[in-house]
Amino acid sequence: MLHETVKTLLNEQVNKEFYSAYLYLDFANYYAGAGLDGFAHWYEVQAQEERDHAMMMRRYLLDNGCPVTSEAIAKPDKTYADNMAPLAAGYEHEQYVTSLINAIYAAAFAAKDFKTMQFLDWFVKEQGEEEKNAEDLIKKMKLFGSDAKGLYMLDKELAARVYTPSTTGPAM
Repeated sequence: MLHETVKTLLNEQVNKEFYSAYLYLDFANYYAGAGLDGFAHWYEVQAQEERDHAMMMRRYLLDNGCPVTSEAIAKPDKTYADNMAPLAAGYEHEQYVTSLINAIYAAAFAAKDFKTMQFLDWFVKEQGEEEKNAEDLIKKMKLFGSDAKGLYMLDKELAARVYTPSTTGPAM
């Protein structure tokens, strides 16, 4: 059985990962409305990945004899003034999720829950990749987004993203 604090934080994180998926679908909706289908697609794939993260944590809890509590998923409350706004919000959100994963890891460490720490190692690495991807999107938008041809090419690049379920992460 998991330590009570670790169990609670993981349960909360399941909901927060589903919120992340919901937030990224909101970004996708914005970009679809703006005619940037590649950006919309990129965030649709991102939403699938976040759902996968929630399911991995859910499975971990269940496999360790812990009940999973489903909570309401909050409605994203962002408004987007321009095409850069969702990208900036995405980067900020990934930094927030990193802080949440780190807090769970710290609680597992304090409880000497080495199994959960090992489980979370993948998420720590994943968050590093998520932050870099979000930051790279911002850099590309700053470089190319103000030029119509550059924005068109960036949109085409993002449209090529393929959803691939993790084969290296914790088992679902």
